[in-house]
Amino acid sequence: MTELAPPLTLPENRALAVDIAGRLRAAILAGHFGPGEPLREEPIARSMGVSRGPVRQAFLRLAQEGLVVNRRNRGAVVARLAAQDLEEVYTLRVAIERLAVQRAVRLVTDAHLGDLQAAVETMAAAAARGITEQEAAELDMGFHDILYAASNHRRLGEAWANLRPQIHILLLNRNVADADFRDYLVKGHQWIVDALRDRDEARAVATIEDHLRGSYDRVLARYALQTGQAGAAGDA
Repeated sequence: MTELAPPLTLPENRALAVDIAGRLRAAILAGHFGPGEPLREEPIARSMGVSRGPVRQAFLRLAQEGLVVNRRNRGAVVARLAAQDLEEVYTLRVAIERLAVQRAVRLVTDAHLGDLQAAVETMAAAAARGITEQEAAELDMGFHDILYAASNHRRLGEAWANLRPQIHILLLNRNVADADFRDYLVKGHQWIVDALRDRDEARAVATIEDHLRGSYDRVLARYALQTGQAGAAGDA
């Protein structure tokens, strides 16, 4: 009779894989691993003091999030998003965020509004001193985390959580140096807060759609520069 593995082995490995995936996700979003860069199981496992099995499981998790591509017999690489990926992520985000805002207009609490306003003020302070791509992406994502919490819809929150890593990595590809971006970042989010505070659904939906389109256009413009597709931004 074949002996069974100790009962804690699988849960422990699973928890370890989740931890490794979180650390790798953070490294990818921080730019320590660039698009198309190979992720080697052995050196990663060695640096983390674990076996290769949990690292392999972590790669699978990150592949489900769209951050990693597992190539058969060639290992894993950091995903390199194409123009179609950008368009798909953008259109899906608009669909779920429109619903989040529609619900938040009715359900947002004073505590949520306070958190959203505080997030905008943090953005304004960061923009005033000179914001980085990483900081802008993190603050942007944090604001929208609160928005989804205010929608009070568990499955919608799960949809956001699944799409969030891909959105985050796209937001790292924006030109944050010009005054136009800083104005867009702060005022765009403030207008969302104002519409929610006024419980104006039509204005809130129009504002979020305009805000997301502005973000997409900036990502697309940077993508066009990086890939040499001069017409990409204008064609979208």
